[in-house]
Amino acid sequence: MLSSALEVASSHAADRRRFQRVEVNLLGRFMLPNWQEYPCQVIDMSPGGAGIISPVTGNIGDRIVAYIDHIGRVEGTISRHISGGFAMSINASARKRDKLASQLTYLANKDILDLPEDRRHDRQPVENPYTRLTMPDGREYQCAVLDISLSGAAVRTTVRPAVNSMIHLGNMRARVVRHLEDGIALEFATVQKDGDTSGAFVS
Repeated sequence: MLSSALEVASSHAADRRRFQRVEVNLLGRFMLPNWQEYPCQVIDMSPGGAGIISPVTGNIGDRIVAYIDHIGRVEGTISRHISGGFAMSINASARKRDKLASQLTYLANKDILDLPEDRRHDRQPVENPYTRLTMPDGREYQCAVLDISLSGAAVRTTVRPAVNSMIHLGNMRARVVRHLEDGIALEFATVQKDGDTSGAFVS
């Protein structure tokens, strides 16, 4: 039993030596062995593993399947718990690891994670701005969208969820990127390529 544990620890240490972690800020979701899905945020990643913040941590050794924005599907196991989440080791073929390495290099170099800040998509004012914010714990609040683009929105609201927290604007999943004087700025989990941002507006 001790020998098996030492082999696992040695494998994790080898992964850490072989792959360099990249700091990222990616939204996603993951599924535990009980088939339940939970939202998550990836804070660092390499082709061999990832650090994940989530309201549910699972058990060490649990097999998980994660779907991560800009990365896609990854499979692995929970290797240890960290503050606010867990670290996972990624089980992948050499070809898949090479693809992950390329994706992470692209993310690090292109800095595509600051879409609301670089304003690569024009913001537009909103005629009928009222919608709702849904917090990670399910609480809902009325809010007003000040302006919106394919990649993010500025929202007037009296609630101030923490920067980097994952919420919903209407039916659209988003990350809080900064606090405004009278609200928050959001980055959508996926860019609305077809130009339709109607999912942000629900009664």
